Amino acid sequence: VQLQACGGGLVQAGGSLRLSCVASGRTFSSYVMGWFRQAPGKERRYVTSIARSGINTYYADSVKGRFTISRDNAKNTVYLQMDLLKPEDTALYYCAASTNFGSSSRPGEYDYWGQGTLVTVSS
Repeated sequence: VQLQACGGGLVQAGGSLRLSCVASGRTFSSYVMGWFRQAPGKERRYVTSIARSGINTYYADSVKGRFTISRDNAKNTVYLQMDLLKPEDTALYYCAASTNFGSSSRPGEYDYWGQGTLVTVSS
């Protein structure tokens, strides 16, 4: 499966952005989908993930209550709504697809990755 993420940009602290990730192929609903981010000079970190059905969602503590993940299996798309953005949210954001079960919070659990979309939050 190929993943294409978009929606990044420059926003002021306290603002919002919505990222989208479109997957190719007809098996999108068979994957757990996740978002990770990587700030300059730092390792890639887990942000959030969503179960195949979209019912169960999981979040890193750093974004809980501010970010919301959702998916539309009919459109092969996963979304990341980011509210109350902080400068420390600045990073390259990646969507990823996993054949695992559960929260899948580790990069090694993901089989496919998108190219990343840059989010910059100014103070």
